[in-house]
Amino acid sequence: MPVFRLQSGMTGFPDPTLAEEDGLLAVGGDLSVEMLVLAYSRGIFPWFNEGDPVLWWCPHERFIIRPENIHISKSMRKFMRNHDTKIVFNRDFRDTMHRCRLKREFSVGTWITDDMERAYCELHRKGVAVSAESYIDGELAGGLYGVCLGRCFFGESMFSDMENGSKAALILLAKYLAERGGVMIDCQFRTDHLASMGGETISYGEYMELLRK
Repeated sequence: MPVFRLQSGMTGFPDPTLAEEDGLLAVGGDLSVEMLVLAYSRGIFPWFNEGDPVLWWCPHERFIIRPENIHISKSMRKFMRNHDTKIVFNRDFRDTMHRCRLKREFSVGTWITDDMERAYCELHRKGVAVSAESYIDGELAGGLYGVCLGRCFFGESMFSDMENGSKAALILLAKYLAERGGVMIDCQFRTDHLASMGGETISYGEYMELLRK
């Protein structure tokens, strides 16, 4: 399949089902609020390295967690019984996103560029991007951020400053969503860690059916 080229200021995407086998759909365009909201509403997301043009992805298979199916291991249940854990939303979106960047930047590398930080902070100002932070025994332990459209949460990245910090954030977010009719947490790509917490692979067609809800 061809990779489509977008021009800055464009407000549309090609048919997501035309993405290449690895999920790459288009290159170029910009990270405006309008483009990002349109992208997520069609199952598309940006992912690129510093210095590269914007790359837009839409994998043919998606990895999600249904909030009601979040899996909590026995050891994690014991940990949460023995510690006071809670979740806070939008404690400091910019700080949480930057912590996610730093955690990756000095380990495996990061796609959270300066442009991405500016774009998602603007999404946050518009009420579309959300951060969720976990506290363990009163101390900031970890967090994550993503995009929230309707009853769907599109996870972008997470950080952990304490043992089980990011895991607690994800579990508590899933519980919060499950209690409020949340449909899915989009994890984009499969990892063994997320699979162990209840993640599952679905087709793009099933993904869009969930998104339409």
